[in-house]
Amino acid sequence: MPLRLRGKKKAKSKEIAGRMEGEPTGAGGGSVLASSAPAHKLIFHAQLAHGSATGRVEGFSSIQELYAKIAGAFEISPSEILYCTLNTPRVDMERLLGGQLGLQDFMFAHVKGIKKEVNVYKSEDSLGLTITDNGVGYAFIKRIKDGGVIDSVKTICVGDHIESINGENIVGWRHYDVAKKLKELKKEELFTMTLIEPKKAFEIGPRSKAGKSSEEKIGCGRGTLRLRSKGPATLEEVPSETKAKAIEKIDDVLELYLGIRDIDLATTMFEAGKDKVNPDEFAVALDETLGDFAFPDEFVFDVWGVIGDAKRRGL
Repeated sequence: MPLRLRGKKKAKSKEIAGRMEGEPTGAGGGSVLASSAPAHKLIFHAQLAHGSATGRVEGFSSIQELYAKIAGAFEISPSEILYCTLNTPRVDMERLLGGQLGLQDFMFAHVKGIKKEVNVYKSEDSLGLTITDNGVGYAFIKRIKDGGVIDSVKTICVGDHIESINGENIVGWRHYDVAKKLKELKKEELFTMTLIEPKKAFEIGPRSKAGKSSEEKIGCGRGTLRLRSKGPATLEEVPSETKAKAIEKIDDVLELYLGIRDIDLATTMFEAGKDKVNPDEFAVALDETLGDFAFPDEFVFDVWGVIGDAKRRGL
């Protein structure tokens, strides 16, 4: 049965336009243990990635509130925090805090450091970089492709926050909007980006009591706290290995087609399709849940293939 993406009625709600990183619109991510914020007090710990004492963080129910609590613990403005990594103070894009926070995770907040302005000559259609965002308005570089246009500009680094493009301030934009803006820049022309790199210590060594690694936590029976920009946080079970791998593959498909990585968007897509019986039903579910995205049919087929494979393996 052919897909009918172009013939379906678009969802009226525009909630996705304001959806922050970590908020799966219209779908949950895993088996929910509590339908509202946990009744018992959850206490987490954090440090500034460039070095600080340990701060205590509690009483938050969204990503915005979490950043405000971290800022309060260290007496800085929330706007100074670029992003957080889990269980490592390094700029490790595989350890970014997204919409889920393990109950034993230790957070490291990376704050604004040096601002720099760089000129880039767009010699190819693709710049060779992947963009993500922190869920509260800051887009930054998650990956730089070896041999790509951006790779040739050595002052641009993974972890740099993109503040403006050709003088246009993009603070508050989602990562896919930033990626689209960069993609639409004309080939064979020079453009300018204003970047802010995270503040770094002179020397960063291993931190003690930084929590267990993500590999150690998988399957330990511990839960994760799913954060949302709207509504209360929910306590959820760690997803099965099959589901986790499927979501990771969907994230890869997102990068391949759209040049972005968003594990929470991938989770939302998985949840939208796990109980569907064919690609047409899945396409309708995507349109209802993520109506503001114009996903190409080939992309939908590839994602459906990942979900179908996971279902055959048993979720």
